[in-house]
Amino acid sequence: MTVTSAEKMTSVNKQAVSRSALAKDVALMRDISVRSLDRMYLPDEQMFVHCIRRGADGDKPEGVSRRYTAITLLGLAGESEEIAAAAMKGHDCETVCQRLLADVSEVSNMGDVALTLWVARLLNHKYADRALDCLRKHDPVHGDHPTVEVAWALTALSVKSDLQGDDGMRDAIASRLSASQMSSGVFPHWPVDAPQSTLRGHVACFADLVYPTQAFSHHYIATGDEQSAEAARRCGAFMCETQGSDGQWWWHFDSRTGKIVESFPVYSVHQDSMAPMALFDLQDACGVDSGDAIARGLAWLRTSPEIGGESLIDTGADLIWRKIARHEPGKASRGVQAIASRVHPSFRVPGIDTVFKPGRIDFETRPYHMGWIFHAWTPQRLQRWGCG
Repeated sequence: MTVTSAEKMTSVNKQAVSRSALAKDVALMRDISVRSLDRMYLPDEQMFVHCIRRGADGDKPEGVSRRYTAITLLGLAGESEEIAAAAMKGHDCETVCQRLLADVSEVSNMGDVALTLWVARLLNHKYADRALDCLRKHDPVHGDHPTVEVAWALTALSVKSDLQGDDGMRDAIASRLSASQMSSGVFPHWPVDAPQSTLRGHVACFADLVYPTQAFSHHYIATGDEQSAEAARRCGAFMCETQGSDGQWWWHFDSRTGKIVESFPVYSVHQDSMAPMALFDLQDACGVDSGDAIARGLAWLRTSPEIGGESLIDTGADLIWRKIARHEPGKASRGVQAIASRVHPSFRVPGIDTVFKPGRIDFETRPYHMGWIFHAWTPQRLQRWGCG
């Protein structure tokens, strides 16, 4: 393993974390992101690959992903033309966005359509209405779509843009999501009016916290709707209250009670970008300062105790690895814990940490991770953190 070592910290909560030092880590991650995106961009397709994965023959790109292309553009849209060109072999955001819009009417997944609309509105793209028309057909107000994708649709219609949107659909989506928020502050994996899984319907993942917090923050900025502000504050507070003692953003929660169902894997993208971008958006909207939680999350990525204080930021490979998981067959832990907590909200299978110890690195990286790094850590936010 060629992961870098950093100064060991036994407990992030017990030691002061230097934000300026962490900001330097983020600046390093931004630099790595440009170079890794260049390795993942397919100029002929004007799309990004699905991932780079380590195998016997080295770190190789695999597949192609419309979704990850759209998310990556969301990050690069706020960067300079030089950075975008360096990440996309000379291509610009407008060109790649037009590629996504060209056949958006044929896309069957609403989440992909919502992400395309989001970036098209950020760029004020002249063909953004193609994605808007397609989103209407997918019906985010009533259709059976997961919470994450409904939240993306709300954000797409709420972000500041010079283009006309659909305020009626935007506000109806906000009402649907708001009605789904549980008393714990958690959003279920599917809206409450959608069909639920019998065994796993109560299990929400960390993304089900991040994207609604972000969406309601943007909706509040766009409309001044206090209900949206309260929804964002409640979910953001839950995120911070349940953060691990060493800064981990845990993975699965019981939406009924807010209790953790299964902690691992811990994803690097949650630590360095998804949690920060949602909490920064919450701060922009409502003035809630979650800087200490953001710092703890970054510090975990810097020195992860599950791998002996080393880091998923691999300067040797010039990549950021995807996650730290348990040593287990398949997804055994999350499966058995989901079933146990379904039987009764207080039930958990004991001894999981002993039988399936965390510490296995997933040697894979995906381009959307780099996109969210840029989206979360704009140059302005970096300056606030003491490194610009």
